[in-house]
Amino acid sequence: LERVHDRIAAAGGDPTAIEVCAATKYVAAADLPALAEAGIRLVGENRAQDLLAKQDLHGDLFEWDFIGTLQSRKVRDIAPAVRLIHSVATESALRKLESHPARAVLLQVNVAAEEGKGGIAPDELPRYLEASPVAIAGLMTMPPPTADPETSRPHFARLAALAADNDLEQLSMGTTQDFEAAVAEGATIVRLGSVLYG
Repeated sequence: LERVHDRIAAAGGDPTAIEVCAATKYVAAADLPALAEAGIRLVGENRAQDLLAKQDLHGDLFEWDFIGTLQSRKVRDIAPAVRLIHSVATESALRKLESHPARAVLLQVNVAAEEGKGGIAPDELPRYLEASPVAIAGLMTMPPPTADPETSRPHFARLAALAADNDLEQLSMGTTQDFEAAVAEGATIVRLGSVLYG
């Protein structure tokens, strides 16, 4: 975690202000206490059943976010259990969130217009913001996989511009492959996996 904080600082970010969300999709429940001992305080899960099972065992060790594809039928299970949902991308999920008005959410935007990737199109953003029954805290994106982090930078810059245009403060962007480029473009939350556990 200290190495990650150093890399965030080197990319021009403030390690005390940018949240590191540990993506724990491939971390067994039994291994979670070791993450807490290493200083990790925020974890993100991709699947509702894994989130609830791990939280049942180690709920008091962390704050919990949901970072996976959000199915509208799972909203009622996920929303009460997490601090923040990063991946709202359908109108049906938005409608289900009406029952959880205190829940902070991010809209997932497919800024790269990638086929088969979740997220709303950038030009749909105003409509979603207007229709949302809950407060939208910010935006999230996942650029295409890449070996060159710089190829993600334009997508992060586009998301940051969309957030600024709509007075949204939170930017969940950047994973192990490209988090330094995300930090340089204004990320407030980075979602990291293998770089934390290697």
